[in-house]
Amino acid sequence: MRFYKGEGRMMQPIQRVNLDVTAGMLEELDRAARDLNISRQAVIKTLVRQALDQHYLAQRARQL
Repeated sequence: MRFYKGEGRMMQPIQRVNLDVTAGMLEELDRAARDLNISRQAVIKTLVRQALDQHYLAQRARQL
């Protein structure tokens, strides 16, 4: 039996959200998920993370 040793990342609490998308966008998300062999949710989370990172980089660049 393995015991938690305090190693690894602490996960943030999860909050559910609803997202309305067009049928076409849903098809694109499903195609991307299939191509990447990951879930639709994982595709959405990855794309949102990338967009937020780009947003923060652009903000930082404007401040220089």
